[in-house]
Amino acid sequence: MATTKPQQNAGIHFYALLLLGLLAVSAPTWATEVETPEPRELIRAAMEHWRGVTSYSEMTMTIHRSDWERSFSMQAWTEGDKLSLVRVTEPKRDAGNGTLVKDQSMWTFSPKINRILKVPSSMMNQSWMGSDFSNKDISKSTDIIDQYEHRLLKSENLGDHVVYTIESIPHEEAAVVWGKEIVSIRDDFVMLRQEFWDQDDILIKEMEATEIAIMDDRTIASRMRMQKLETPGEWTEMVVDDIDFDVKMADNLFTLSNLRNPRQ
Repeated sequence: MATTKPQQNAGIHFYALLLLGLLAVSAPTWATEVETPEPRELIRAAMEHWRGVTSYSEMTMTIHRSDWERSFSMQAWTEGDKLSLVRVTEPKRDAGNGTLVKDQSMWTFSPKINRILKVPSSMMNQSWMGSDFSNKDISKSTDIIDQYEHRLLKSENLGDHVVYTIESIPHEEAAVVWGKEIVSIRDDFVMLRQEFWDQDDILIKEMEATEIAIMDDRTIASRMRMQKLETPGEWTEMVVDDIDFDVKMADNLFTLSNLRNPRQ
């Protein structure tokens, strides 16, 4: 594989990420200097902690419905908060399907029709690959940082950690679909829960970390479940099977050419 670690790290995570996002970042100084962190910066740190400077991960996504269940194996690459690539490797009939996010744009590729399609902004909140994750979830959009106003609702001790619960309400002019989001973040920047509420203050869906593990020397949510409240028996799980942070990326990795004809 062309994706390798730098020499000094010689010897892979997506939340990516669904999606959800992937990262090896030192804890911001405010985490130790102040007793109550600033909510906006806490969300930023959690998203950075999920993505990292760069990352390569191998994941399994399972879509569970009342009468069927399907699983997909995937590879995912990220660089910063504006570049990500997800590619299906199994099952064979879906292998090669890919999603590329670059800056504010998103494209998908299907080998069956051999076409790259750009996802319009009007479809960013639609289902990704039939799952409970939306296109925006997979793109790991950072809109919540700058287009929302944040308020710390509570902090509580859970085990050896402090968990901060933050309410994020979009600015009046923000072009977002949600009326508000509520996130719960541990003091080690692991996002435990994210709720999505509509404009009528009704909870629509929620994502919860159901397993936490140390992978590549970082504590991350290794299993995440997204579920819509109107269909309680249905859900989508994203499991991180393996992940490396701060890996070296090929120059042509996040390109439409590589999305169609994989070289990494």
